[in-house]
Formats: sequence, C-alpha cells, structure tokens
Amino acid sequence: MKKEYLLLITCLLLGSNMVLSQNTFDIVFNASDRDEKCKECIQAFRQKPKEVRYSIVRENDNLYFEVNDKNWFYTVFKNPDDGMAIDVVLKNRYNCNIATINKNQIKGQLLKPIYSEGLKSGLEPREQNKFRVKVGKIPSGLLNEQLEYNILFLGKKNLCQYYVTYDLEYYSWDLLDMGMYLDYLSYETKQIRSTSEKSSIQNKKLKFIIPFEKNKSSFSSSDIKPIYDTLKSTDFDIKALDIKAYSSIEGSSDRNAQLQEQRAKNMIAALQAYQKPTIKTTVASLDNWVEFFNDIEGNKYEYLRSLDKNEIRDIVIGTVANELEPILKKHRKAVVELELEKKVIRKGESIQNLIADFNKSITDGKLDVAKELQNSIFEKMRTKEASITNIQDMIIPMHKKYAQFLNKNASYKCLLDERLTLIAYKELLEIEKIVPKDANVRYNLVAMEIKLWKNNGINVDESQIVKDINDLKKYGIDKSLISRMMVNFYIVIADKFMKNRDFDNKDKAIDYVNDNYKNFTLSNYDYLSLAQFFSLYGNSNLAVKLLERKSRSIDIDEDLLFYYLNLTLIDKELTKQTNYRTILLNAYDMNKERFCKLFNSVDNGGVTFQLLENEYLRKTYCDNCESQNL
Repeated sequence: MKKEYLLLITCLLLGSNMVLSQNTFDIVFNASDRDEKCKECIQAFRQKPKEVRYSIVRENDNLYFEVNDKNWFYTVFKNPDDGMAIDVVLKNRYNCNIATINKNQIKGQLLKPIYSEGLKSGLEPREQNKFRVKVGKIPSGLLNEQLEYNILFLGKKNLCQYYVTYDLEYYSWDLLDMGMYLDYLSYETKQIRSTSEKSSIQNKKLKFIIPFEKNKSSFSSSDIKPIYDTLKSTDFDIKALDIKAYSSIEGSSDRNAQLQEQRAKNMIAALQAYQKPTIKTTVASLDNWVEFFNDIEGNKYEYLRSLDKNEIRDIVIGTVANELEPILKKHRKAVVELELEKKVIRKGESIQNLIADFNKSITDGKLDVAKELQNSIFEKMRTKEASITNIQDMIIPMHKKYAQFLNKNASYKCLLDERLTLIAYKELLEIEKIVPKDANVRYNLVAMEIKLWKNNGINVDESQIVKDINDLKKYGIDKSLISRMMVNFYIVIADKFMKNRDFDNKDKAIDYVNDNYKNFTLSNYDYLSLAQFFSLYGNSNLAVKLLERKSRSIDIDEDLLFYYLNLTLIDKELTKQTNYRTILLNAYDMNKERFCKLFNSVDNGGVTFQLLENEYLRKTYCDNCESQNL
C-alpha cells in the first residue's frame, strides 16, 4: 500500500538525560545558556503553521530532509550556526529480551551535522510543492538493519529540538459520496483504498446483527427475517458473505471456539438456502472482549479492565457470571455483512444482442422490458464485460417519455468513470430542458456540478453552487442529502483556501464541515475520507474525535480502526487510558499481522518502532507479537 510521509512529531524533553558515548561532533548538549541560544529556533517552531509538514526520506543509502514550505525552512535555519543532524536508530534497541531500555538523548548513531549554508544551498525543488536537501548517508554497517531517522534541530550549535518521525497511512481524501439517482439513489459505495488504486462502482453491501442464546448455536427465524425481507424487496443476490461470530468471554476458549464455528455454519446454511448461486464466505471467530470492556465501564466490575484475559475468566464464573449475564447476553452474536450483486436478465448474452433488444423495446414502447435490459447492459459495463462506449449504441429519443432512460445513461457514465463527468453533465443539461422539474435530473446535475468544480472542470460562481444546493428543497430532495452536498461544498472551499495559503478561512470552512457532518449517515468510506481530510489540513484532533467512538465497536471497518491507531499511538497520555486497551485489543483481534506490523520501521510499513519507548505499548507488543522478527 502506497504511503506518503506525513510527519507528525513527538518532542522529547531535553534535560538531564545522558548522551551516548559516541562522537557528537560540535553539537552542544544541555548548555546553561541553551534557552537563549535556542530562542529563535523554538520560536520558529511555535510559529510554524500546522499545515507545514516535513520528513526524512531514504533513497538507497542517502537521507534527505523534505519539507513543503520553503519560507518556514529559511526561518528555522536563519543563522550560520543553525543546523540539523540525524540520529540513525536501530529497532534492535527495543528487543523484547532487553529488560530496560536506556533513556538517552541520542538513541542510535549520530551523523555529522549540516549547518545553515549547506542546507540552504543544497535545497532543491521537488514535485507537488516539495523541497528537499541531502542531510547524510547511512553507515555501511547499518544498511541491512531496520532503521529510523530522528532529527536534531540545532540553534547556534545547541540541541534545541529532537523529533521522532512517524509514518501515517495515507489515503486520498474525497468528497462524501452523493450518489446518483438512477431507478433509485445509487451510491458509488467506494471501497477504502490507497492513493495508488482507482475507485470504481462496487456491489451493494448490507450489515446485520444476529443474536444467539447462551450455549446455543441456533437462532430465531425472526432474527434473520430482516435479511430475507431485504433480499425479497430488491433485485440483488448474495455474492459474498462475511461473518464474525462472537462468544461472550466467560466460557472456556475451546467451548467458545466450537460455538462460534457452529453459529457461522448455521448462518451460511440459512442464507445459502435462499438462492442457487454459491455464496463465497469468510468467517472469523472471536471472543467478545471489546464490548465486554466497553460495558463494564462505570460499574463495580470496571477494575477487571486492568487485568489480563485469564485473570478475568477466573473471576467471571458462578455468581459473578450470573450478575454480569444482562451484559454478557448482548455479546453473543454474529455480525453478518452481505455483498450483493444485481440480478440481471439474460446474463450470458452478448452486449450487442442486449443493446439490439433494448433499442427494439424502446421502439415498440415496451418500457418495462427496456428498463431490465438497460440494467443488464449497465451490469456488463460494471463488470468490464462491455465498454462504457457501448452506451452510444443505445438509441433513446430525446423526449420526456424517455427522460429516465436518458438520465440513467448520462448519470451512469459519471458513476462508472469520473473522467466522463463533464460529458454527462452537458448531456443532463439538455435532458433538463425537456423535463425542467424532474428531481432526479436536477439532483444529479448539482452533484456533478460540485465534482466538476472540485476538479476545476467548470467555472462556477461559488454563490451559484450554494443556491443550486439550497434550491433542491423545492424538488423535494431529502434535507440530509442537501446537508451532505453543503458539507462537500465546504470541503472543496477549504481545499481552495489551503492552496491559496488562506489558513484562517480554511479553518472556518473546516469548522463548518466538523459542525455539520453529524446531520447525515456516513459510510465507512466517508468516515475515512473525512478523517484523512481533517488530518491533511492540520486538524488531526478532529479526525481522532470523529473515529474515537467507532474504534471501540466490534463492527468497525478494519481500515478505519488502524487509521485511528496511526493517529493516536504516539499520544502517551491517551495510550495510558483503560479505554485505549479496548481499542488495541480490537485491532489485534481483527488482524494480528497488521497490528504487529504497526511497530515495524517506517521503511518496513510500520508507524514507527519507537512506539516501543512507551512501556505499555512495548508490553502489548512483546506479549502479542513475539513471533514477529525484531
């Protein structure tokens, strides 16, 4: 997964810590006049706009300092003796066999500092408003080690700031999904993915919670009825099934595992009986520690949250289990996620035959048949059995009788390929002339208008966009959809203010987004996109707040949970809190390999192995990730 170095920082206190017995060159540590010598350096950091980011980038054995603001760079290295040095840190420093980690100012091997003249003369422009300068080479003996690179900022040769870099998983932010009205409001349902992947229309997904009774693997027909009712009322089949089967924590591990497995099998059998096409299934079996820790918060058993799992199980038996039963009975369940695919007629036929019959149905006035054929044609395009260019072979008269067919053809182009949005937009403008009061057409036009404005595809007055959004009320469009569009408007405005370095107005726009996203339901993709948007635009605290409650939920999307960990793992105060243990446990249960990978070096896909300076996180890592190579 592609990553981008977004440097967030941890400042280590400088004081009585000892320096390793190695060459420290001419750097002055802990001088009595340090505050005076470092005054300008510290001031530069205090005045640093939160939008400024920098990092250390490795290429082969070379290390580069990369920054996105040249003016700030010159402020930091203003005086001749202002400079920078790199501390090359080895992961072996945190080996689980070492009882205590030495708390030194310099954690690894210090490279020779570079001062103001060398830094300024070596600074070169890079792509996307980035600048970088070479700051050292990795010692040959360390080239095959897991390494990280901390930065010493020097003011008049004094160590003024020591920073640990860490890497944040990077996802491209996007507008909140507004969908398009076809037969009904159809969302793009984009999957969470890295910047290197393209989004596309995915199958519909639904999620259900099915409860189970104690020591039973069967379930009531009334519990699964909502799934059947949903499938009967739609034109979809189940393509894939993801089941997470949970047991309450008081039983033995072996008995819980048996119950979880049988519960999952029963769910699969019940749903497979609904249809002929085979359902692909994924099953995970877990003890429901996450909700247990959540639900004992604030009652007399809250102390259990600080114990390990075996200690808790020894206590939660007999009378205690009976007292906790009102809580425990809510923890026996299956979280069932269905991936649906549209039922299509004449699935095996060629696109040419389908289009020919569609055109004939339009000519003969058999519009119900034409509607089914149009959907079958779209499905072939979605699955890439046919090209989007085949739409041009569908002959639909420009008449209000066929307005919905015309609307669907134009709008589907935009859903299937955003590069066709301008073409679809112009087509819809023509369609609107024959049905000027059509709510579906008007909604789709405004959604496309916002997308095109974001990507500089059209010139639109900002006040006109606001008017177009608000005017949707006249067409009976739901207010939550209008609110979602208005949030998207402010997301785009914030981006434009950011590019113009108008940080005050950018923050005002972000405040609007933060105050109003609660007015409608967010998809997983929306949550992560919005959190990434907040983080990229200097408001990581808002991203943390957005994801905090969801991170303690068993049905949180995996990428959302790990993104939350990326944002918070370096917060020493937060990681001390009991609630954070629940979040770590949730992540470990969800994906053990990915959890342990968080503690790899930045270059090996981790956040930073220097998280292991935190004794609580180190214990968590050593207890659960012993098989991982240090």
